[in-house]
Amino acid sequence: MNSKKSPSSFSPLAAAVFTLFPLLWGFLSSRASGDILSVYASLHQPPLSPPGAVFPVVWTLLYLLMGFGFYLVIREGIKKGADLRPASASYLFQLLLNLLWPIVFFRLGLRFGGTVLAVLLAAAVLQMIREFGSISRRAALLQLPYLLWCLFASYLSAGTAVLNLGWI
Repeated sequence: MNSKKSPSSFSPLAAAVFTLFPLLWGFLSSRASGDILSVYASLHQPPLSPPGAVFPVVWTLLYLLMGFGFYLVIREGIKKGADLRPASASYLFQLLLNLLWPIVFFRLGLRFGGTVLAVLLAAAVLQMIREFGSISRRAALLQLPYLLWCLFASYLSAGTAVLNLGWI
């Protein structure tokens, strides 16, 4: 008997690597963004703004869901013989926007630029969900909390941008 696993079988190591990659990416993004929690605390916030301590917890969960979802796409895509390029491209593009948003918003202090990036990120996540869904429904569903959070982050970014102009 052949004891090799097929590429579509569950691999704990591959799942861990795919799951931890966006977590590392998020860590690097937060380091490149400066002291996010201090900047956040210094800004006027719109209604429904959570305490700063909520963000690292939420983002950690979202990065884990994002990475595991991508793992499912790769695994299912190989099993189905699907073209993985569109799903991979949308995944990598949203990761790039995800990296840039806090740098623009917090480090550079470009609140309206950050708001534009937040809206673009939400749109990119929606596209990623579509691409994931064409290969793995489970992977797409795992991204719904991320989409909702990005929409909420767009609201928070816009509200913060407006409230910190000095004329409101």
